[in-house]
Amino acid sequence: MKKEEFEDVLNKQVELEEKIVKLVKEVTENVKNILIKSLLQSIGLDSQKHADMLRAIVARLKHETPFISEEERERIGNQIKEHIELEKKAIKTYSELLEKIDDKKIKMILQYIVDDEKRHHELLLKIDKIIVEPEMLKEEEFWDWIWKYSVSHGSPGG
Repeated sequence: MKKEEFEDVLNKQVELEEKIVKLVKEVTENVKNILIKSLLQSIGLDSQKHADMLRAIVARLKHETPFISEEERERIGNQIKEHIELEKKAIKTYSELLEKIDDKKIKMILQYIVDDEKRHHELLLKIDKIIVEPEMLKEEEFWDWIWKYSVSHGSPGG
């Protein structure tokens, strides 16, 4: 696939993701049940995230993404390390709660959260390795890794 074709596909996917975001906002506007509203809004947030990531890929293809400075790398690395620790605590707490709850609906939501936290933890560990280790700080490798490990490469459910 040519670069221009790839960019076109990505831009169309951005539009699709934005339609999903808009639809979720419309659907949830008058939903009174906070559980249903929250679950649907989480899908909207994921779609917004997908649109933003796709825009980042397009910027990358156009060479519009600057490398980070040494100072920025250090700051981000320190914050990521803290975030990794917080994710660990969250995973532990939610996992413990899962063992104590019998309600299937609550278990489903807690399991979803645990799975999200585990994905976040994995991603943060990889980003930390790429950012903190200078020899790994190659933009090309970072984007190759993002593509390889992204959940279902932005398809529904990912």
